[in-house]
Amino acid sequence: MAGSIRDVLVPTGVRPSTEVAVNAVVEISRDAFDAVVMDLDGVITDTASLHEKAWKRMFDGFMATLAPHEGQDLAPFENEDYRRYVDGMPRFDGARGFLTARGITVADQKVHALAAQKDNDFQDLLVKEGVRLIPGAQSLLIALRRSGFRTAIVSASRNCSAVLSRAGLSDFFDASVDGVVAGELGLPGKPHPAVYLEAAGRLRTPPERSVVVEDALAGVEAGHRGGFGLVVGVDRGGHGQELLDHGANVIVSDLAGLGVASSAMEGPRL
Repeated sequence: MAGSIRDVLVPTGVRPSTEVAVNAVVEISRDAFDAVVMDLDGVITDTASLHEKAWKRMFDGFMATLAPHEGQDLAPFENEDYRRYVDGMPRFDGARGFLTARGITVADQKVHALAAQKDNDFQDLLVKEGVRLIPGAQSLLIALRRSGFRTAIVSASRNCSAVLSRAGLSDFFDASVDGVVAGELGLPGKPHPAVYLEAAGRLRTPPERSVVVEDALAGVEAGHRGGFGLVVGVDRGGHGQELLDHGANVIVSDLAGLGVASSAMEGPRL
């Protein structure tokens, strides 16, 4: 049964069977891939929890000011809302998506103001709580470096560079495509694959020779739509089947389930 099997080695470059697609152990090697493109929040750093707190603070505060109207749902913002509407999305798109789902109609100017308020709340939480690395993130990055993989970070956040710097991880990535870069280039946000394709292009690696590592529904869908050779979904909350449904090839419960295999091609890339 999916979800009941652990410690299964999934062959890279081949979509695993449904019996081992969830809670599998994946080893990637240079024989099959040349690059790994990773999401930031929730994969490398635990800043996803800060983003969720910031979204909740902003949305709950805003909805508390609204008078109830028929067709509106003013219930508090919950984790399911974060995962479904804002996780991995550009701030404006996330704010608009959640409000629309709740039947709340506001002008674009107000949506931009709410998105800016969320960013201020996030900055406040970042200063107070700091940046925590996801367990296993640094050891994985070291293993990728030693094996000669090209690596890129992708994030919808405009705070990506600051977060990486605070975490001491900037030197582990050859390229970065964040909210600032996406805005400058006019790239659409996830689940459109543009940001991941831009990252692969900056690594000079075709998508089919690249791995995407994501924890968001919009992110795994972007990797799937971009034709990436392997899309790994990281599931810490029991939502593995949803990640599969949105395009992940395989699900690991944490970064300990994602290893780097020895390869005849191992060594720095030029």
